[in-house]
Amino acid sequence: MEKLKPKLFSVMKTYSKEQLIKDVIAGIIVAIIALPLSIALALASGVNPERGIYTAIIAGFVISFLGGSRVQISGPTAAFASIVAGIVARNGMDGLIVATILAGIMLIIMGICRFGSLIKYIPYTITTGFTSGIAITIAIGQVKDFLGLTIEGSPIETLEKAEAAIKGLPTINWDAFFVGVISLGILILWPKFTEKLPVSKFTKVLAAIPPSLIVVLVSIILVSAGNLPVNTIGSLYEISNKLPEPHIPQINFVMVKNVMSDAFTIAILAGIESLLSCVVSDGMIGSRHRSNMELVAQGAGNIASALFGGIPATGAIARTAANVKNGGRTPIAGMVHSITLVLVLVVLMPYAALIPMPAIAAILFMVAYNMSEWRAFVDLIKTAPKSDIIVLVTTFVLTVVFDLVVAIEIGVVLAAILFMKRMSDVADVHGWKYIGANDAYDEECDPDSINLRTVPENTLVYELSGPMFFAAADKFLQISTAPGKNVVILRMRSVPAMDVTALNSLEKFYAKCRKNNITLLLSHVEEQPYSMMEHAGFVKMVGKENFCAHIDDALAKAESLK
Repeated sequence: MEKLKPKLFSVMKTYSKEQLIKDVIAGIIVAIIALPLSIALALASGVNPERGIYTAIIAGFVISFLGGSRVQISGPTAAFASIVAGIVARNGMDGLIVATILAGIMLIIMGICRFGSLIKYIPYTITTGFTSGIAITIAIGQVKDFLGLTIEGSPIETLEKAEAAIKGLPTINWDAFFVGVISLGILILWPKFTEKLPVSKFTKVLAAIPPSLIVVLVSIILVSAGNLPVNTIGSLYEISNKLPEPHIPQINFVMVKNVMSDAFTIAILAGIESLLSCVVSDGMIGSRHRSNMELVAQGAGNIASALFGGIPATGAIARTAANVKNGGRTPIAGMVHSITLVLVLVVLMPYAALIPMPAIAAILFMVAYNMSEWRAFVDLIKTAPKSDIIVLVTTFVLTVVFDLVVAIEIGVVLAAILFMKRMSDVADVHGWKYIGANDAYDEECDPDSINLRTVPENTLVYELSGPMFFAAADKFLQISTAPGKNVVILRMRSVPAMDVTALNSLEKFYAKCRKNNITLLLSHVEEQPYSMMEHAGFVKMVGKENFCAHIDDALAKAESLK
């Protein structure tokens, strides 16, 4: 069984000074990358910019300290932006704090109960659908700041934002648009530019500079030097460089009831994103994470983040990859990343007021593009079965039109229903053709085939295949009796599992057999179905002697009952 032990405690046994230096350098570089992203994601979530930094500091440190991964970097991510903005709009910051704490408790319980491996049962179509939907939601939300539009009111829903942006197009601020285009161009072209430069120490330094940091500096210079009438963070928000302080919200039953579904969504998202990031990083460093410990750490990190003014956090794949590429190999790098951000918060946060909003919008456009998984989305549309396409498109549309809570709930239910339909379709019951003693048979057939056996004239044999559960329970209705037959054999070698509904149908069929003085024999019953039958008393009801290990035993017994 997987240990519930933080990776930090394991790696410290062989920790070296050389690795400490690498972890410190990687942590500082990741902090530089995380700074503009944390601010941008906080603004996309409808909260003050410093709350994004608080999240990266508090949650990032706690999750690295307790986490089940060697290299995971956690903090605010785009996956939470739309849901956080909705919670804040409906229930204020206290509502967000309560929802995040509840989500943290759920994650801790999931980890303690060893649910880490169960996250894989969330279908890929659902994760792709809501991830693409979130990307569209984030992108639509940035149109206003990218174009410098003047919009009346504060629309919350995605479609309302899109409608407001269209109506506000006549108010476009061309200076803001210019800054936004320059920012977006840098984000797209900078990595391509550094890749084409000759390899040298200088180019390596250039390549290590995050494009988002260059965008921040260039846009500040453009707006300040040109005295452009463009909104900045400071003109719209109050900036604080104070260290995070604990805040206990007023919790009541109504508040808990209102945010419970949001808390569940945050917990599921945090679990999926963090474990996905762990899997990716495992492949990069040849390690193996502890999924249950990671869930516990994510829960603790989210609770701490909420209590100290942060927003929900989870593993950030891009930042984790940057940590690995820069030499980080232990949780120390993630802790250094958080400590570095503390220094940045105290010293540089006041200067964040100068960052133009179009630059923030451009950064979020790139975040949305990178998380959109549009290639995977298109590929699924082209190649997936119709049932999977229905789940994918439904989850995507519901995420954009309504919200993530509705999308995940309906997506999971729809996927479950379609899965049950698929399993029901593969479950089958068919009868064996009667073959007399003198009939020919094919020696090349399956050695267990009916063609290699003589079925007594008084016997009917039915082959059951596939899982027998409530959606397939009606398959037992296909089993029938016939005049002159006093034995029915059910061959169950291909039934891996059975549920209580199917067992109930089987009991009804047995009652029908007894009424008609027919002996019921069962052949090759697998472990799970037999255990259920025994526990329910069906084995005793039918008689243990009527359960045969092999079809040959069942046929011999049927022959003796002529």
